[in-house]
Amino acid sequence: MEFSIAALLANFDKQKTLTLKALEKKLHCTSETSQRDLQIAVDALERLGILVKERGKYRRQLDEEVIEGKLRCSSKGFCFAIQDEEGADDIYVRESQLNTAWNGDRVLVKVTKEGSRRRSPEGEVQLILERANASVLARVKQEESDYRAVPLDDRLLFELALVANGTDLPAAVDQLAHVEIVRYPLGQHPPQGRVAQILGSNAEDASDIDIVYCKHDLPRSFSDAVLAQAEALPNRIKKAELKDRLDLRDRLTVAIDGPNARVIDDALTLEKLDNGHWQLGIHISDIAHYVEAYSPIDQSAAKRGTSVYLGDEVIPMLPPPLSGSLGSLLAGKDRLALSVLVTLDDRGQVLEYEVQPSVVCVDHQITYQEAQAVLVRDDSDAIKALDIKPKALKGLEPIFDLIDNLLYLSQAIKRQRLQRGAFELNLPEYDFPTDAGEVLAHYRSPKFQYDDEGLLGVMVVSAGLPSRAIVTECMLLGNQLVAQHLKALGVPAIYRLHRAPEASDVQELVKLAENMDIQLTIADEESPQPKDYQQFVEQFAESKSEKILTYLLLETIQPAFYSTHPDLHFGLALTEGYTHFTSPSRRYPDLLVHRILHAVFESGRDRRSTRSKDRVNLRHSSCHGQINWNVLPPDIQHEFEDDMGRIAIHLTERERLAQEAESDLEGLKKAEFMRSHTGEVFHGLITGVQSYGFFVEIEELLVEGLVHVSSLKDDWYEYRSRQQKLVGRKNRQQYRLGDQVDVQVKSVDYYRQQIDLVAVGGGSQAPEDDENGYSEDDNGEPLGDEASADNSEE
Repeated sequence: MEFSIAALLANFDKQKTLTLKALEKKLHCTSETSQRDLQIAVDALERLGILVKERGKYRRQLDEEVIEGKLRCSSKGFCFAIQDEEGADDIYVRESQLNTAWNGDRVLVKVTKEGSRRRSPEGEVQLILERANASVLARVKQEESDYRAVPLDDRLLFELALVANGTDLPAAVDQLAHVEIVRYPLGQHPPQGRVAQILGSNAEDASDIDIVYCKHDLPRSFSDAVLAQAEALPNRIKKAELKDRLDLRDRLTVAIDGPNARVIDDALTLEKLDNGHWQLGIHISDIAHYVEAYSPIDQSAAKRGTSVYLGDEVIPMLPPPLSGSLGSLLAGKDRLALSVLVTLDDRGQVLEYEVQPSVVCVDHQITYQEAQAVLVRDDSDAIKALDIKPKALKGLEPIFDLIDNLLYLSQAIKRQRLQRGAFELNLPEYDFPTDAGEVLAHYRSPKFQYDDEGLLGVMVVSAGLPSRAIVTECMLLGNQLVAQHLKALGVPAIYRLHRAPEASDVQELVKLAENMDIQLTIADEESPQPKDYQQFVEQFAESKSEKILTYLLLETIQPAFYSTHPDLHFGLALTEGYTHFTSPSRRYPDLLVHRILHAVFESGRDRRSTRSKDRVNLRHSSCHGQINWNVLPPDIQHEFEDDMGRIAIHLTERERLAQEAESDLEGLKKAEFMRSHTGEVFHGLITGVQSYGFFVEIEELLVEGLVHVSSLKDDWYEYRSRQQKLVGRKNRQQYRLGDQVDVQVKSVDYYRQQIDLVAVGGGSQAPEDDENGYSEDDNGEPLGDEASADNSEE
């Protein structure tokens, strides 16, 4: 099928009724095969009672006891259906009630047993809406004449029967392989798969990149239809394409990006106005002009959701040339753009702005290092440290004033951001020793893949180049203003949301900080505010324990996500909406926002009716508060509403999968390096304490491992969750959060990226008056002696 059951049912919100023809149009089922598949799916849903047919139209039969969620399973067979709605109960699903659903699948679950204060409600999978696993990483085995694949992910509780399909199955026995799903479980028949690639005898022998590709089912290429459409794209702008566009080619324009950037999708201009104000131009490559909705390129991009960055390798969301020259604002090339032209005062306050389709021509395309060299051009030592040649700097003289002014204004914009309560995290960068350089050189944290707040939802600062902040502040402002404009127009849109931390998590942070002699205060304990976190970060910066306190704070921060409704963005202290607009070649939400803006430009109604004489400028902030009609025609409005509703959750999930894949590769690189240093001793910092042991970050590598409590042979250790420490009953030795320790690398599980350590020194001594007398579980509840770690050698 070209659609999922989840996408089909997403069209039936608010008791909407639809004909089969309407569903075909909404799901873009144009071929006979896809139309037949849709008919089969609709008939099956009707038999299950999920859809009801009345007078030739279908509506969804809603049942309060049937919930939609995503399955999260453990290796022991415990599964929960996680609902998308914030604060909703997780539904426990026994292995016998999964009905062939797998970990990660999106499902409908019928609640069979109500929950209580201490127990989750229970349920049974009624329908699988969308499969999460199109392939698996598995070990091949032979049973008589049958060949089977056993997934390495122990949360996938099944084996696959292998079909030959041109593969030499005997050669794959006892090998690690990438297995594509040919058929999912059907009745009593097991799932079937085919060996797509043999990776090696074990995970250690396989390529780490191959493991990540296979584990997360990442695409390795584009389809023939996508490549054919991309090949037909024009390589230059036609005169007809400039119609109704603002011509900004005469403005001094600069594009600033990293030295290895593959797509340059943003550029800046800045002019001083006669009244003393500034006009900042934020110009973003107009990718949407070339990507027609529902075309092969668009469908591929929507499925991928985002570009994925695996070290030096990039899995682009779009095919070339959109992920290259055509999608880049290259120096000396006329390019189509969407431009946000903002008028600001010297304090960085926005006075007015407009969003325009435009044509631009970048005059200078420079790196962050070159921009920094311009800023410190009178300091020869600083320029030398940047590895910039004087001749190259001389060639940048035409933009000296532009870069200086951009820095001045971006700092003013940042002060406005901080003044409203936005906060920044100070996370360290990797500083690997020489012998680790080749293995880990490309995995420096934090990763700057986007020129805004990126995946975390919170601004991250480090010892980077101030010139980078120029671009970041401008992109943040552009995203903010576009969201503000879309909301004022009342058109469908996709927004970037970031929830406030849970009050209980913040209170726990306050207690842990107090144990480390840091007194944190919060204005309202039940309602944490961004300004509270801003103050926390400022206090942490003055502490010797800044790193561990920042990690603790990071654990309280909620993940950012996409939604169709404007709401809070906690990290940026924005209460009325924020969106992603500035990376349309790398993030599908940005491309959607561009498409919505084009719809406003081309079809937006600037007055209430044709009889009205009062018009508004839909491209200018002056229209805000003046609109009391639907800007978009009903058919376009409804189409965007349906599209946004279907895709928001998918885009959040794709972004998180990309993040997991990037973290996986980084973890494999770290495990590979640490495996070669088994038996060696490193200096570390305790970053977490649990009843089963404590986690240690090896400071010179930012690699984390576990000291299991069973390795502490010198005493019986009690767990104190309130103080985040393990304490020896007799010797009073303690291992607490933030303590320095020396650890020896005991063993490394490469595939699971688990590093086992043994403490060989460090920790601290518990005070004599620290007599708790009992151990605690992970929730701070007293436990009997059996929960303590009796590992003494007496």
